[in-house]
Amino acid sequence: MTPSLHRRHFLSLGTTSLAALSIGAFPEKKPGPRKPVVIASGWEKTVEIAMDLVRKGADPLDAAIAGVAIVEADVNEHSVGKGGTPNEEGVVELDASVMHGPTHGGAGVAGLRNIAHPAAVARCILQRTKHVLLVGDNALKFAKEHGFPEEDLLTEETRKAWIAWKEAKLRGSRIPQTVASLDPPIRELVERPTHGTIHCSVLDTHGDLGAVTTTSGLGYKVPGRVGDSPILGAGLWLDNTVGSCGSVGLGEVNLINCASFLVVENLRRGAKPKDALVATTKQLVETTLRDPRFRTEDGKPAFDVVFYLLTKDGKYAAANIHGPAGIVVADGDTIKTVDSATLFD
Repeated sequence: MTPSLHRRHFLSLGTTSLAALSIGAFPEKKPGPRKPVVIASGWEKTVEIAMDLVRKGADPLDAAIAGVAIVEADVNEHSVGKGGTPNEEGVVELDASVMHGPTHGGAGVAGLRNIAHPAAVARCILQRTKHVLLVGDNALKFAKEHGFPEEDLLTEETRKAWIAWKEAKLRGSRIPQTVASLDPPIRELVERPTHGTIHCSVLDTHGDLGAVTTTSGLGYKVPGRVGDSPILGAGLWLDNTVGSCGSVGLGEVNLINCASFLVVENLRRGAKPKDALVATTKQLVETTLRDPRFRTEDGKPAFDVVFYLLTKDGKYAAANIHGPAGIVVADGDTIKTVDSATLFD
């Protein structure tokens, strides 16, 4: 990252976040002739940062990681990073995965505690080891060894929400606060725990792809629960000759269907972007509904999944089981939010 980019885009990031973004970064290259495209599951600032970096020669994966870092560092965003919703014991556990198109390299980190930027840690695993996935305490040890600063990811707001949620669940031995007495942001976290994720894919000026998916997982999850976000082929997949796909939603159904891999494979077989998404989502619903854990009493999907797709030639699409949902796109000089298709409502 150049100093000018630090000044322009990262003033809201602390010094610890800036230091983390430099660990394991790829060398910059002279910009090429291709028009870059950036997509994300949300946050215009994410695509703005990634686009600015990639235009100046940043590696597409580094650009994607920098784009999501602004969200990981935002304590008011309770689906990723610092301030993410904790597990049922009040501990924030983060998951992320990355893929690098030019090398077809990929790595993930799961159940990571006390490190605000799991996507950057995943890139470090890719760059500094011959492994693909590190988890739990040893993932934290690895991150600290490579210079990632350790910090408490639970904020005062998320701590109060977790206590209120816990007391409501333990009514036999606790006297819970009434929900109405809670401040509105805390009440929201108690009544509707955040289950969010952010995905970002980048097509650079050389026609190379990089992608990242990062999350704090299901709010108040069982400790150690791992969803699809850190698992290559489930919450993220990329083939530099075809395209990339990431997902948000209930990770378990992506895990048992290798869903992001299927989207890219459908592209490889000649499907158009929307058709690749529709075919994958239909298959996911058909197979998952065999399991009563994931269907309603009347046999409909009791889960939601959204896919975000970026092709090698710069096309993009998104599809939602229940929707609609938007995909944020930086395409040339334009940043816009495009509504995705609603497939099953």
